[in-house]
Amino acid sequence: MANDQTGTTTAQLVLAWGFVGIPLVWGVLQTLSNAMKLFS
Repeated sequence: MANDQTGTTTAQLVLAWGFVGIPLVWGVLQTLSNAMKLFS
């Protein structure tokens, strides 16, 4: 029996989190910016 276990590499994890995280952070910053306009 072969024991070939292919795991996720660090580069794949960074790419996946970047793909999700960058738009998420952008949306949060835009929301906070608009909220500050509302409360000022």
